[in-house]
Amino acid sequence: MCGRYSLFTPQERLEERFDASFPRPVERRYNCAPGQQLPVVTADTPDQFAFKTWGLVPRWADDDSTTFINARAETVREKRSFAEPFESRRCLVPADGFYEWAERDGGKQPYRVAYEDDRPFAMAGLWERWTPPTRQTGLGEFGGGATGDPDPVETFTVITTEPNAVVSELHHRMAVVLAPDEEDQWLHGTPEEAFDLLDPAPADEWTAYPVSTRVNSPANDGPELVEAVE
Repeated sequence: MCGRYSLFTPQERLEERFDASFPRPVERRYNCAPGQQLPVVTADTPDQFAFKTWGLVPRWADDDSTTFINARAETVREKRSFAEPFESRRCLVPADGFYEWAERDGGKQPYRVAYEDDRPFAMAGLWERWTPPTRQTGLGEFGGGATGDPDPVETFTVITTEPNAVVSELHHRMAVVLAPDEEDQWLHGTPEEAFDLLDPAPADEWTAYPVSTRVNSPANDGPELVEAVE
């Protein structure tokens, strides 16, 4: 699975890499976690990053208690929560590394997985727009009440697949990492063309190294989290 990632590449470099601009200044993030608003690139506005919440809420959900941070590549076209977004709401999730936890000496050791040169990349994602049920905002003298139109909530999920040789030492799944020349096809291609991209990234140029267990808590965020530990 992919439950945490980093995105500390400077804003200017991200804008150049993805040929898209940020609508507001973006902070460097070393511990991106579910529930946070994070930048993605969609086919609707490919020239501008959009901020959406990590943890997809299905359009048909009664409330926002059910969220999906990952979607399995093998079943993404079949699952009710993902089939429609896969057809028409695919997105790029920028990152420069992701974390996996491996069993080591009777405990869980976090590892950061990244390109050897720490260059940014795009994970394959899906996004969704969920509208909360309309609720009464107040009751009048005879029991009537005005209703407010709730704001839609936009969320995303990261697609996972079989691991490459680097990640297989740590976990049985990894995020789908798209090659730069695959990103446009992921956003704008047919579902069949997009599905063909959901394979593990080649292991060459990738590295994995142990990092501090401080990354276990989403409350921690800072450059020390991506430093290698013994």
